[in-house]
Amino acid sequence: MARHKVDICGVNTANIKVLSSSEIDDLFNKYKNGDMHARDMLVEGNLKLVLSILKKFYNKVDNLDDLFQVGCLGLVKAIDNFDTSFDVKLSTYACPMILGEIKRYLRDNSAIRISRSVKDLAYKILKLKDEYIASNGVAPTDKYLAEVLGVSEFDISNATNSLREPVSMYEPIYNDGGDTIYLCDQISNSKDLYDLDYKLALDKAISKLKKRDKKILEERFVIGKTQMEIASELGISQAQISRIEKNAINSLKKYVK
Repeated sequence: MARHKVDICGVNTANIKVLSSSEIDDLFNKYKNGDMHARDMLVEGNLKLVLSILKKFYNKVDNLDDLFQVGCLGLVKAIDNFDTSFDVKLSTYACPMILGEIKRYLRDNSAIRISRSVKDLAYKILKLKDEYIASNGVAPTDKYLAEVLGVSEFDISNATNSLREPVSMYEPIYNDGGDTIYLCDQISNSKDLYDLDYKLALDKAISKLKKRDKKILEERFVIGKTQMEIASELGISQAQISRIEKNAINSLKKYVK
């Protein structure tokens, strides 16, 4: 499949007709006079607007077919509400409506259930942000949003974060050529933070490591250097650093359980 090409079940996207401006105007005149067939032709002739929006979600959702149906609903709403008396193209009016319909569907069907009040606030924030950016060319601050909507800045942050997609604990977050570090590797627990016996055992285990091994672990996980940086400093290969690091961690695990 070509990069960014959107495949929809039962739809030959390569043969979708694209209407010219004059054809769109003509069909709208017929539709406003009660011709429902003209409405159907307007929908069919603008399906590529939906496909162009779906490219944003490629590789981010499991089923683009569902989003295509939702996007088509947004297109139909745009056509039904489009005012031909304004000097605005249908595509300019329809694309935000299609995108909004898709985003609304994804939020309402998220694996994590968000309260209705938080969702409603999130929608208001998005609408206010869009209006502010359209007028000022820059995004508004959380302080401004909070003042206009009559809530706290924490509420703004909380509602905005609720729109984010959940991330797997096994999402890779770092790789410098050695072992991949996953999100779950960076999540602490109460034992790590509060168990005195555990901390004493860890200190004892670290004291048993070779001086070089302790130095490598300190520079990797305290200072934050890459394996390549440490290898360059010590005059050895990155593969050796990776092996020493792995063996040192395994040694610690033997003493700390």
